[in-house]
Amino acid sequence: PASAATIHGLVHDFRAWQAWSPWEDLDPALHRTYSGPGAGVGAVYEWRGNRKAGQGRMEITEDVPSQRVVVALDFIKPFKASNTTTFALEETAGGTRVTWSMVGTKTFMTKVLGIFKSMDAMIGPDFEKGLARLRSAAASD
Repeated sequence: PASAATIHGLVHDFRAWQAWSPWEDLDPALHRTYSGPGAGVGAVYEWRGNRKAGQGRMEITEDVPSQRVVVALDFIKPFKASNTTTFALEETAGGTRVTWSMVGTKTFMTKVLGIFKSMDAMIGPDFEKGLARLRSAAASD
């Protein structure tokens, strides 16, 4: 129940992710580095944390105000993987529908993990938690 502009502001600025990202609380001592512009295309967020948080890098590669934010996501630890994450925003009568998706090539490790559990089952609950937190963050913005 928020405008697409409000949601967009929380997604295209990596510093705002601390308010809603489901992974920000995995390590209270998480080391964060921001570079590039403050928000939008070229903004970079790198993190390094404990075993749960791992290490990685994100960079916004596309930013269409109030419509879409695309992020190149590279995991370094606990295993290497490159993915593209997209936040699609669609204004509705009651606010904004947010569709959060992630696609990437399967590495050896993700193929092995996929034998035991689908990526949807592994990542889906985190996405649901993040979307719920995004809803709360947007309401208080």
